[in-house]
Amino acid sequence: MTTTDTVDPLVVRAARRDDMAAVVAIYNDAVLRTTATFDYEPRELAQQEALFDDKVRDGYGFLVADDPAVGVLGFATYGLFRSRPGWRFACEHSVYVASSARRRGVGRRLIAPLVEHARGRGFHTMVGVVDAGNAASMALHHACGFETFGLLKEAGYKFERWLDVAFMGMRL
Repeated sequence: MTTTDTVDPLVVRAARRDDMAAVVAIYNDAVLRTTATFDYEPRELAQQEALFDDKVRDGYGFLVADDPAVGVLGFATYGLFRSRPGWRFACEHSVYVASSARRRGVGRRLIAPLVEHARGRGFHTMVGVVDAGNAASMALHHACGFETFGLLKEAGYKFERWLDVAFMGMRL
């Protein structure tokens, strides 16, 4: 699950527990400043480590984009979309990129190997739940082969405003 480029030093690799401080910093920045997550409160490192441990235990992919000179610039992971047996072939993913590295292809580099990991685990569909007003995330998902499967009008609420939510999907 590691990819490298001879020009670009960015390496996408399986996350390690010692990456979680960088991961939680990226996530918490998104919590406080973006609508990429509808969480309102930053996560504690111990919470992030527990989430990571659960993903590893359950065999789900958890990747980081690592620049050896800078550190972790983004992460992506997935898990079950819903827990009932009829949903067992659908997974939901998350992708977060450090604010300093956005619009530089980091998200795209994370999604492709995450999709391959989920496909290898026997998933049939990958879902992303995206703020429909987040043009960059919508464009990223479309560029990576996701379709807009549906739209929930004013289903989310953050920063004192209602947000439309797009369900982005890809058949694996």
